[in-house]
Order: sequence, then C-alpha cells, then structure tokens
Amino acid sequence: MLMKEKKPIQIDERIYLIDGFDMDIANRTGTYVINEDALTLIETGPSPSIKYVKRGLEDLGFSLDEVKYIIVTHIHLDHAGGAGLLIRECPNATVIVHPRGERHLASPRKLAAGARAVYGDSFSDFFDPIIPIPEDRLLVKTEGDTLKIGANCTLKFFDTPGHAKHHISIYDPVSNGMFTGDTVGVRYQELIDQGVDLFLPTTSPNHFDPNAMENSIKRMKDMNLDRIYFGHFGATENVDKALSQVSEWLEVFVDVGEQVMAEKKGYDVLSGRLIEKVKEYLRSNGIDDDNAAYIIINLDMQVCALGIVDYFQKLKQ
Repeated sequence: MLMKEKKPIQIDERIYLIDGFDMDIANRTGTYVINEDALTLIETGPSPSIKYVKRGLEDLGFSLDEVKYIIVTHIHLDHAGGAGLLIRECPNATVIVHPRGERHLASPRKLAAGARAVYGDSFSDFFDPIIPIPEDRLLVKTEGDTLKIGANCTLKFFDTPGHAKHHISIYDPVSNGMFTGDTVGVRYQELIDQGVDLFLPTTSPNHFDPNAMENSIKRMKDMNLDRIYFGHFGATENVDKALSQVSEWLEVFVDVGEQVMAEKKGYDVLSGRLIEKVKEYLRSNGIDDDNAAYIIINLDMQVCALGIVDYFQKLKQ
C-alpha cells in the first residue's frame, strides 16, 4: 500500500506531531517529537505506523541515531505496538514504560493475544509485527519520577490509571502541558476542523475503571495546564473544556452501561446506545449522521462498550 503524504504538524517551536495513520486513517494516532538536547518521542503507534514516524523524523531533519528516548504512555498496541520495530533502528534510544508494562514489552505474546481477541481478523493488518524489546533497552518510570532531556526541560511522570493500570502521563514544564495517552480521552480532529469540539472517554478493556479515570481527570484539572497532548489526536489549549467534557461523557457512558447490564443486554446493544448518544449531541451541533467522523466513532464506541461490560461483570465477581 502506498504511503500517505502528510508533513509533521508543528505545535510550537520545539514540539511536533507525526501522523501515524493508524488503521490507515488520518488524525487517529500520532507520535510526538520533543526537540530538546535529548531528542524524545512520545508514543510510537502500531508497527504499520513506523514507516510514517521514520519519514516524519526525516522531514524534520532528524536521524534515527539522534533519538534518545521513546516514551510510551501505556502498552496498548495502538500506542506502543511499534516500539520494538522502531528501536531496532534507533541504536541510541531507550524505551520508557510504566512498571506494569515493562514485562509485556519484553515479552509481548500475552499483549498480542489480548488485542487479537478484540480485533479478530483485522489484527494482523492493524498491528503486525510485534517485536520484543531487549530488557536492557527498557527504563521504568512512574509516579514522581523525572527525566532531564534539556538544559531547561525535565519531564515529570504521573501514574494515571483509569484507561489502563499501566498508564503514565508525562508533564512538560516548558509548555505547561501533559501528554495524556488515553487517560483523559480522545480528541476528534475531523469534528474540530468543522467547528465542533468532541472529547470522549476511551473505556476499552480490560482495565477500565471509571473512578480511577475521574481521579486522573481531576488531577489534571487541579494542575491548571495550558495544553493537553492527546494520544488520539493532537493538542488542545482548551484544557478546561476538554477535561470537563470527558468527565461528563464518562458519567453518561457508565449510566448507559449500568442500564444495559440491568436489562441483561450485551455490548452490541451498549455500543449502539453510546453511538446514539453521541449522534444526539452532534446533531444538536449541526453534524449530520453520515459525517465521515463516524467511521472512527463507531469503532471507538464498540471498543468502549467492551470495556464497560467487562467493568460491570468484574463488579459482580
């Protein structure tokens, strides 16, 4: 398949975003590049995205041997699946991961099996190959840890569960911004380009915990951040609105899930109801039901429904 053409997005004078075309879709998942003394990448995307990461770095004038750190917010394959493939070509790089994720990057068989159960026949197209990372090239960071990457930039790490137990968020003091992975939801660039803000929680299996997610959202509200760098996709300076909207939708998702479970219905019914809730909101903002953004929203709600059902089933155990 031919590579798509898209130049890296310049967020400010030192931070860029490379579109990884996850699932062959633009504005889905990307890799952030922090141009400091130690060239730092945040997220790799899945392995099929690595060709775009490499080309993006080339477009920015960087070589692969300049990369010093590759940080993954969590080990879900759409964020970290390509780390093993990328680090093979970055001889001076170290991969940074939450302590709960370290062993899964070193031996990703169980991680791959979990994703295969969710994505089925599409798994290989979306994620292969998944390559183990040598343990001596992994570095664990968690709550309160730091990483100096420039004379005036020391990143700080936060343990931010809710989406996953193996999730870190990374605070950049220079921009007063947080790289949040999936903890505080998804930003839908296509709709924002049409003048409609949509920030939804992502509640995929099998670690979704609404209480932990709400606590992580509150932590970020209390920090008075100037910017959030979403794993999906891009940055916002409208921090209060984004965090408040995700928190409000989280309550909706859980309430709808509780109702569906009480009716003894399955995730397919739940995903349908979540999609309808989103459509109601978007219709009220002038977005038609045939909008192209629904290609990915529909998929997201199916995965979110799986995580919500899993959460309520665990509560019964």
